[in-house]
Amino acid sequence: MNWLLVLCGAMVGAPLRYLTDRAVQSRHDSVFPWGTFTVNVAGCLVLGLLTGATAHLHLLLGTGLCGALTTYSTFSYETLRLAETGARLQAALNVAVSVAAGLAAAFAGAALARM
Repeated sequence: MNWLLVLCGAMVGAPLRYLTDRAVQSRHDSVFPWGTFTVNVAGCLVLGLLTGATAHLHLLLGTGLCGALTTYSTFSYETLRLAETGARLQAALNVAVSVAAGLAAAFAGAALARM
């Protein structure tokens, strides 16, 4: 039954990731990967909110939804592409801002969950 919870969450998370990425990125005329940044920070916030949740919610929303919504591999690939194309400052900013914003979102989510 646990695998079904993960599957259901992922069925929502994967298309949500794609649609959010495209919607956000289309609004920015920049080489910075705003779409990936947005889904990763949103996923960190949701995982922070889940700190006190039941195991079933962790499987559905944490592993399933956030696992499909967020993406470390795309973050890494886009950072590499920025560096390879000479946008080294944007690559460094992508790493620094993504990590800082992700941690801030996770802490904010956890604080909200405790309220």
